[in-house]
Amino acid sequence: MTAVRIGWIGTGRMGAALVARLLDAGCDVAVYNRTAAKAQPLAERGAEVVARPADLADRDVVFVMVAASADLEEVTSGDGGVLTAPDHAPGVLVDSSTVSVEASAAVRAEAAERGTEFLAAPVSGNPKVVAAGQLTFAVSGPRTAYDRVEPLIALLGRGSTYVGDGEVARLVKICHNVLLGVVTQCLAEITVLAEKGGTSRAAFLEFLNDSVLGSTFTRYKSPAFVNLDFAPTFTMPLLRKDFDLGLDAARELEAPMPVASAAAQLVASAVGAGHVDEDFAALLLEQARRAGIALEPEDVAVDDGLGS
Repeated sequence: MTAVRIGWIGTGRMGAALVARLLDAGCDVAVYNRTAAKAQPLAERGAEVVARPADLADRDVVFVMVAASADLEEVTSGDGGVLTAPDHAPGVLVDSSTVSVEASAAVRAEAAERGTEFLAAPVSGNPKVVAAGQLTFAVSGPRTAYDRVEPLIALLGRGSTYVGDGEVARLVKICHNVLLGVVTQCLAEITVLAEKGGTSRAAFLEFLNDSVLGSTFTRYKSPAFVNLDFAPTFTMPLLRKDFDLGLDAARELEAPMPVASAAAQLVASAVGAGHVDEDFAALLLEQARRAGIALEPEDVAVDDGLGS
């Protein structure tokens, strides 16, 4: 796969970490980022930096990882987009952004007009998970295109799941993120209950993580809960956006989601209380406030399960 010429659009925290994995594997990678200076560390590692997404149009496979639906449309079919070059178009376009089904379908149609196969490939993880090699992908689109790029995706993380045709992967990712919020709110509630009843957060979470209810996620969030370090991996406003998308889909598909609806209100309340730049694990702080207790960092070394 090292002979495949790869393009990458979007080298923020996640994109940069993933491009670094491709470079470490010896891949030929050219990158575009709206703020070019943020791509410079990748240039120092061997990536070519281009001025416009259209400059990646002659690449075999182009990955996209941008913040929102409008950004995806801009870098693909907007002025200088990767699908607008007059003489070239990528063989496969792989989008790993979290965007709406409608935006994804629109880009798929644009890609088809240029003869480019399009894969929706949202991810589960963050830069720390990427560094640990634990990122996972849900992928939908033409199965033949997935089979072609799966060896590249395998370089980026622990694995990928082909979930079906069209935009199915978008709903899979939204369902994933809604569960992320529900589980975190629930974890905050039971942790506050345990602390108010007399145990430390560190002791309670150690017990939970070693039980059948423990998971990679509960272990990963335990250091934040114990030591109140809410350096952002995923912020509350982004989580609120995904709840909105998930509940919109639930209404459209007539699938009641009472627990998710309640969690969405609590996430919105946390945003209203000013938790906009912290990690969404700060749901713990709002739960403690409602329970009438003030939390303090416990200053305990806690294993996050990622070998960090």
